[in-house]
Amino acid sequence: MSFEPGDTILEDGGRRGVLYVLDEGAVEIVKGDAQIGVIEEPGAFLGEISVLLDQPHSATVRALGPCACRVVEDPLGFMSANPDVGFALARLLARRLHFLTTYLVDVKRQYEGSDHLSMVDEVLETLVHHQEPEAEPGSDRCPEPDPTVE
Repeated sequence: MSFEPGDTILEDGGRRGVLYVLDEGAVEIVKGDAQIGVIEEPGAFLGEISVLLDQPHSATVRALGPCACRVVEDPLGFMSANPDVGFALARLLARRLHFLTTYLVDVKRQYEGSDHLSMVDEVLETLVHHQEPEAEPGSDRCPEPDPTVE
């Protein structure tokens, strides 16, 4: 699929239900009025968070110039059939989480002792210890977890 400069590929708050893979060109990631990033690496995923969390898009993605993307219409099926893609996405998201956590720790150190940034502790605590509520022990092979294993 081709896009012209200024075309919106994904709209913040919208739901496309597809995964885009950037083939060529550059896109900007915009949240509100602020550009929070530019992606120009061929093979980059667009819309992955929305797909994986089954939530609306968390930012707008716009073409900065002419660009082309492949569209994956059934992203979850595609990832299931191609575990290497799921692994690549897991690494990407883990890297983002690592950079975000590192950044927040740095902000916390810079403003140590300051009252107005106490929320950084709460954000870090949430990032480090958040677990999805639907996660349950066990597996398809062994649905009943062993009570002796923690």
